[in-house]
This record gives sequence, C-alpha cells and structure tokens, in this order.
Amino acid sequence: MNGADAGHGRREREGFLRRWLPHPFLTLVLVGLWMALLNSLGPGGLLVGIVLGILIPIYTAHFWPQRPKIRRPWRVLSFLAVLLIDIVIANLQVAYWIVFRRAGALRSRWVAVPLDVVSPEAITVLAATITLTPGTVASDLSADGRTLLVHCLDVADEEAMVRRIKTRYERRIGLFLP
Repeated sequence: MNGADAGHGRREREGFLRRWLPHPFLTLVLVGLWMALLNSLGPGGLLVGIVLGILIPIYTAHFWPQRPKIRRPWRVLSFLAVLLIDIVIANLQVAYWIVFRRAGALRSRWVAVPLDVVSPEAITVLAATITLTPGTVASDLSADGRTLLVHCLDVADEEAMVRRIKTRYERRIGLFLP
C-alpha cells in the first residue's frame, strides 16, 4: 500500500465518521442526557441513548450549516466549573431572599448587557448561562444582536451586574467561542 492509498483510506474513514457522527460532542451530550433522564445505567437504556445520540445529530445536521468552532476546548471545563459554582451560590442566595426577605425589599430590574461576542453560538451559550443561574433570566436579544436584555431578581447596582456578567461569563465564553 503506497502513500496515496493510505491517504485515500483516511479520507474515506473521515467521510464515514462525518456522515455517521456529524457532531460527536452532541452525540456524547445526548447519550449522557438520556442516561441522566433515565436515572439508570442499564445496558438497554445505554443502547437507546447511543441510538438517539447517533440519529438525532444525523437528522438535524442540515440545520447546522457549519460546525461551531471551539477554540481552546480546555477553557470550556474552567467555564463549566465557574458556572456550577455560581449556580450553587445563586440557589442559596435566592433561597435566602425568599425565606428571609419581604417581597417589597427585592430590587428587581431589567438590565441591558452590551455584547462583545458575535457568533450565534456564543450569544446562545451566554443567554443560557444567565438563565441557568437562579435570580437572572435572559429574555430578549436586540435586533442587531449587540444587546441582551436580562431580568435580575435583586440588583443594587446595574452597572456592577453588567460588569459581572461580562467578566465572569462573556469573557470566558469568548475564549472558546468567537
């Protein structure tokens, strides 16, 4: 087998993988999500999860004209760690507010967050991050895609909240998504 045949075989393998696993990370996420929803690690559930994890990306591939480019994938892990910590802390804060504060004492506000990230994937991840964090909900994106409207349950200083969202989340997202 010469070098040209080896290169052709590699391209065929890549074509096969791209056809059957168009989004491998999505496949892994779907299998993990399926197993979490089942709350079981049985072989039947795993088999169904794998089948769904393969078929859903194949049937939705035409909705994804280009794969999102993830730069520096290790940054995703540090972002997820920060997000998980923030979700736990925010849950405790919101629980405290609900139990120990009068409803009239909450300073609920709408905050406009100007965006530096430009890709739809990065904006979606930022909006999902804000919504996953208890006490905040991303509710609207401006027509030009440059401002995100966020409702905050309790905010003393709007500018500080915008700075926090931009430095804590948007900057980190910008490190792995354009």
